[in-house]
Amino acid sequence: MASPGPRPLVVCGPSGSGKSTLLNRLFKEYPHTFGFSISHTTRNPRAGEEHGVHYYFVTKNDMENAIARDEFIETAVFSGNTYGTSKAAIKCVQSAGKVCILDIEPQGVEQIKNTDLNPVLIFNNPPSVEELERRLRKRNTETEETLSKRLSAAEFEINYGLQPGNFHKIIHNINIDEAYEEFRHFIINELKAQEEIGIFIRWDASE
Repeated sequence: MASPGPRPLVVCGPSGSGKSTLLNRLFKEYPHTFGFSISHTTRNPRAGEEHGVHYYFVTKNDMENAIARDEFIETAVFSGNTYGTSKAAIKCVQSAGKVCILDIEPQGVEQIKNTDLNPVLIFNNPPSVEELERRLRKRNTETEETLSKRLSAAEFEINYGLQPGNFHKIIHNINIDEAYEEFRHFIINELKAQEEIGIFIRWDASE
């Protein structure tokens, strides 16, 4: 999986912590610089989700067979469903000349650390578990059972994310505008540092 291009960016954080907002702003500002690695999942699509856009929705049998063929760099199980990042998904972004961004869970972070991808690791820390619960309830996509599981997972993720040495950067996402500026500043400085050692970055025309 080693590539001569830019290091992939891994963003981790609980569901409802604001990751999607940060990433959407980054993609909007730099549409030709960054590309999102689309994950596979065995769960069913939610309302408005599209195959090949939000996730690759696959059967458990197909997922198990692909894992057995060593097609994934990381996998994780949540609420009985398997999620994973395929090698092909990362190569697809890199072949387009873009910096690959991955949104993965702590299980996946630990696995990707053991690859030769040498990713830049960013943790998006939410204001509180109580605020997470409020946001998740507002979505109206969770049952009480799945909400309880997500909040329990969030507590684990926050503890993992704040542990020294697990991430290169921690974003304390309290104010979304301030969080995005910090997120953007860190990423751009990291990529410019890579350019200084001869790694080509495909910047947008505005840059």
